[in-house]
Amino acid sequence: MSGIRALPSGHKRSRDELSALAERGARELRSLEPDEASPAEVVAWVASTFPVDAAAVACSMADAALPHLVAEQLPGVDVLFLDTGYHFAETRDTRDEVARALDVRIVDVMPEQTVAEQDAEFGARLYERDAALCCERRKVGPLRAALAGYEVWFTGVRREEAPTRTNTPLVGWDERNGLIKVNPLAAWTFDDLLEYAGTHAVPVNLLVSNGYPSIGCRPCTKPVAPGDDPRSGRWAGLAKTECGLHL
Repeated sequence: MSGIRALPSGHKRSRDELSALAERGARELRSLEPDEASPAEVVAWVASTFPVDAAAVACSMADAALPHLVAEQLPGVDVLFLDTGYHFAETRDTRDEVARALDVRIVDVMPEQTVAEQDAEFGARLYERDAALCCERRKVGPLRAALAGYEVWFTGVRREEAPTRTNTPLVGWDERNGLIKVNPLAAWTFDDLLEYAGTHAVPVNLLVSNGYPSIGCRPCTKPVAPGDDPRSGRWAGLAKTECGLHL
């Protein structure tokens, strides 16, 4: 993990204060009904409530729509890239292009062990024998450690992606990580995502146009047939549907 821009000691608000802010944000954004707050309005609430160094954007580098949207109002925001050691080359290329093209600061979040070190302790291809443990060691645990320096994090979770994400709120309290979780794109469809990316000329992973609407680690991600569940290519053949970042 490198480059975390944590808040100065004593400046981070308490869990109770942050939880109350999450409740207030959810209430204020609901006040925009019958139409839900737009993604830009959600980001505006965060930008009016938190300094840029209190916020982080989690990005899988399938596309840069979310980092672009956030950076419009929080320029220089940290974008966390979980460098699992198993990424497609196209994903790393997208990470580099995001760093070049957008007004963000890429933070590479690294697992405690390299792939070789993990193989030495647990045996090769842990993802085949215990995908949950592999995700915990290479994604969930490192992200939890990285988020400790922030008060709010943005994710690109969308309700249409999977049944487990149907009730995703725009703003909520992340009890496990102890900070506010913001999902500005929750109501968007995959087409909305691509339209935004095209309109704003933001980087999109080349794999997206080659049958990969949801992109994770190379060994655990397969292409998806047109019309199929966009996340059906993740951990194909296993009961697993989430890596654990958003449970």
